[in-house]
Amino acid sequence: MFLELWKDSVHTTLGLFWMAFWAFGFGYLISSMIQVFVTESRMRKAMGETGAKSVTLGTFFGFLSSSCSFAALSTTRSLFSKGAGLIPSLAFLLSSTNLVIELGIVISVFLGWQFVVAEYLGGILLIIITWVIVLIAPIGKLTEKARQHAQEQEDHSDENDNSNWQELVFSKKGWRMVAQKYQMEWGMVWKDVAIGFTVAGIIAAFVPTAFFEALFPGAGSNELSFLDVIAQTLIGPVAAFFTFIGSMGNIPLAAVLFGNGVSFAGVMAFIFSDLVVFPVLRIQAQYYGWTMALFILAVFLIALVTSALLLHYGFSLAGLLPSGNAVTQVSDRDFFNVDYTLFLNVLAFAASVFFFAWSAFAKHGKHHHSHGGASLSDKFLSVFTAVAFMWIAGGLIITLF
Repeated sequence: MFLELWKDSVHTTLGLFWMAFWAFGFGYLISSMIQVFVTESRMRKAMGETGAKSVTLGTFFGFLSSSCSFAALSTTRSLFSKGAGLIPSLAFLLSSTNLVIELGIVISVFLGWQFVVAEYLGGILLIIITWVIVLIAPIGKLTEKARQHAQEQEDHSDENDNSNWQELVFSKKGWRMVAQKYQMEWGMVWKDVAIGFTVAGIIAAFVPTAFFEALFPGAGSNELSFLDVIAQTLIGPVAAFFTFIGSMGNIPLAAVLFGNGVSFAGVMAFIFSDLVVFPVLRIQAQYYGWTMALFILAVFLIALVTSALLLHYGFSLAGLLPSGNAVTQVSDRDFFNVDYTLFLNVLAFAASVFFFAWSAFAKHGKHHHSHGGASLSDKFLSVFTAVAFMWIAGGLIITLF
């Protein structure tokens, strides 16, 4: 029985990744192109102190930026330390992790169009609610202290800051930089993705529906009470905090949660929680000090819970609340068919091989984003990744023999 479930979990893990690979590939290619041709210095010059224009620009530039929360944290620190207001900087951070194209593509693959719409509407709600809270909070001195702290941490520059984007588009240098960015995008998330898909497969195969009903009050019920929805919305961030998987790796797990009866609000709160996990809190503290890091954590928690509830009841009133039946038992899906996914994956694989090879042979790879160095959490992540690959290898061996 255990061996059969192990085999099923690995089949689900690989199947979910097969479904999503093309979305990752093309999403990160688009993200890499935008990062090269729309540079940090241009964004910084356009963003000033808090105002409708600067917050809108921060949101727009975040939309054009990377979805990796760790890279977004680094860019946000750079923008804030070099003069952008706190609210526009946080708008950039929220937008770059919730409004980016590749995240929407992956969500559409696993959860459907309602969740894509909710992701983008929710990202805007997160920014508006954060704007209101920060605007009325008496944190003037704290903000300046945090800026000074961030300036002490700021030590990188962008190779293409002084380049003309039109020249970059039609130059070998520009596309070499795209190749390097593409490799770095994968380098920043591959561990999170490996763990996220493995955990999703294990949960889909091993964890009974009764567990979700116990963890999320009212899960699986056709009629959720208001208190049930609130409880699930509060539990979503807690579950994300302890899984500490990045936003892209969280999506297949979110599909498993929804398929096991967790409410729309609970799943959206879980998806929105990529910026309230412990590794992000630790990096925020390193950048701005613990007081500001905890303040940002509290603001984001209030914003994401409120946004998830507004989306849930807004969709309900509009008759657009999705049914969990659409993703029930992801382990029962037919993953490996000859369909559009196969052809898109072949194209994404060919593009990935090309860009990875070009990046590997490039002589001047200067760009680097890290998860904060070889910290304790990074070491744990590496260990968990190794365990995930051993688990997958074991399941494949069972399948073969």
